[in-house]
Amino acid sequence: MPNATCAVVGTGLMGVGIATAYARHGHEVLVYDADPERLREVPKAAKAVLDEMIRTGRFPADQADATLARLHPVSELSRLADCTLVHEAIPERLDLKIALYRQLEEVLQPDAVIASNTSGLPPDDLSAEMSHPERLLIAHFYNPPHFVPLVEVVPGSKTERRHLTRVFDLIKGLDLEAVLLERACPGFVGNRLQFALLREALHIVQAGITSADMVDLVIRSVFGRRFPMIGQLEVADMGGLDTFMDISRHLWPQLCKDESPLELLEEKVAGGHTGIRSGEGFYVWDDARRARVAERREHLMHTALKPS
Repeated sequence: MPNATCAVVGTGLMGVGIATAYARHGHEVLVYDADPERLREVPKAAKAVLDEMIRTGRFPADQADATLARLHPVSELSRLADCTLVHEAIPERLDLKIALYRQLEEVLQPDAVIASNTSGLPPDDLSAEMSHPERLLIAHFYNPPHFVPLVEVVPGSKTERRHLTRVFDLIKGLDLEAVLLERACPGFVGNRLQFALLREALHIVQAGITSADMVDLVIRSVFGRRFPMIGQLEVADMGGLDTFMDISRHLWPQLCKDESPLELLEEKVAGGHTGIRSGEGFYVWDDARRARVAERREHLMHTALKPS
């Protein structure tokens, strides 16, 4: 096996997606899981990522085999001893992550970086029991990494700046958009924005203003077209901050500010309607709907441009 300095712990969609992003750019990557069955699925899952990229013209077909050959599934953490960067992509449970870091610190060199893919757990909570908390940072990839190019790099209060800079530069080298936060906050940036929109979307449906499919149509038709080319604060500048101030003064008091929309989610979950995994949420996820969403995604992958 060639020398690999990068590893990914976790073989779910995110773990395989992160590992494949590195392998596509020439990095040898160790992919760890204690479950041999899950490890056997890694090449298949990575190939599915590459196949979609090839179909949409985002990756050359003649590089697929070499890319897959750079992924090295391993079932012993000791195999990660020489890695200088380990991406953690295991389930969002603080106790599991803390236990993993304890094991990793017994194996890794003191200067090796541990980058968590958590979507919201505070870095100081993650590093609370570490011997070297200065090596822990967040590198939050969005799902799926081969389509959504953003990675939030987030420090803890003890994270050394050199580690942040190194990981930031490395991610930029993967043709991804790295965003470096100056400090951590709950949900970081992306999820705070996403859940603010989700709360208002749920409120609109809950209040009977319109249906879920109409809300999603507005989101896709307005923001889905606008935001690839211009950000929200750029929109405000171009529309005139004085105009946006006037609109905000009369609109903001009318926006949902409490947690009442959670009742709509609680009702769905209590009824076993958890979304695509159960076959029904706000929508019935039959084969036709799944195919429509897949077609939309592949169309966007054909036409999407890397933001700058």
